[in-house]
Order: sequence, then C-alpha cells, then structure tokens
Amino acid sequence: MSVENVLARIAELHQGLVPPTTAATSATGTQFATMLQDQATSSTGIAGAAGTATPLGFSTGTATAGQRALTLAQGEVGQAEQPPGSNDSPRIADYRTATAGSGIGPWCAYFVSWAAQQSGAPLGEAGQGFGSVSALSAWAQRTGRWNPAASGTPPQAGDLIVWGAQHIGIVESVDADGKIHTIEGNSSNAVTRRTHDASGDGATGYVRLG
Repeated sequence: MSVENVLARIAELHQGLVPPTTAATSATGTQFATMLQDQATSSTGIAGAAGTATPLGFSTGTATAGQRALTLAQGEVGQAEQPPGSNDSPRIADYRTATAGSGIGPWCAYFVSWAAQQSGAPLGEAGQGFGSVSALSAWAQRTGRWNPAASGTPPQAGDLIVWGAQHIGIVESVDADGKIHTIEGNSSNAVTRRTHDASGDGATGYVRLG
C-alpha cells in the first residue's frame, strides 16, 4: 500500500471518531446559551449590578424616595416586639441601626428612619436618622420637607405622617373621601396597618421624603 493510501485511510478513521455537529445540536447549544443570558438579565430586575435591592413594584428610574420607603415598610408589616411591650426584637434591633446613638425604647421613629435609609434618602443633615419624633419634625421644617396638616394639602403615598412629638408612621394610600391608610412601627407593639380619618386623627403634619 502506498504512503498516500495509508494517509487517506488514517484520515477516514479520524473522521469516524469525531461526533458529527448537526444543526439540531448547534441549535440546542444556542438555546441553552440564550436561556443563561435571559436568566442573568431577569435577575437584575431584583438586584442591580452592585447587588442593591430594588423594591418590588417600582423601577429605580421612576420611584420616589417615599415610594421606595413605602415598599420597604409594606414588607415589614407584622414584625412584632419579642416579648410584647419590650420595645425590642431582632428585627427592631435592625431598625435601630439606622439611627446614630440609638438604644432600646419607643421605636416608631427608628422604623421610618430605617425605611428612609434603605430607600436611599436617610433622615437628618448627616443621614443620622432620628429616635425622637420632635427632632425629626424640626429637621423636616428646617429643610422644607414639612407639610403642616393645617394647610389642608393632603399627603401622598410615601409621606411620613406625624402626631406632635408622640408618634410617626408612613402613608400607604389616601382614599377619595380623604381617609388615610398608614403603616406604623411601634403600634400595638408591632409594625401595623392603620386607617385614619381625613385629619389623620389629629395629625400635625407630613414629611415629604422626595
């Protein structure tokens, strides 16, 4: 047998050992790659490139700070003191981390400070948060964020609702008849939904987060 014939035979044997690449195999590979790409893209709808959570229901490009804070607050409804009356729980301890110098105590202002911080709009000139409702209100008035209830201008979803120096929550919605639905920390020892009349049951003002 000539050298040429031997080389030709070797080439034939080699060809028989290589799996054929069919159109179906190529298409399957392409579909798998596309599926992986789609999965990676869809995951950024919940977390951005840096892993920052995007509140459900809003895109980062359209939601205001107040709307983002509200979405976060909605996810906390039902969180309760452990034990009741203690002003504490592992989750409430998380809320306190948003306020400099915080300690165990009434936590309605800690709760809204946490929601504001997590939304990207921390409260206070230095983003220090507030444990005192009156201090939070004073800051809002100094910085043009305050809407006094006496003005008659209704709040918007995502605004903070304030009752003097005593209590604070976040507005969830306002009905056509003026009723105000809220989410409030430290209400019956928990994060609780409440409904108030058009006056906010005596609310003194509202704070616009942005």
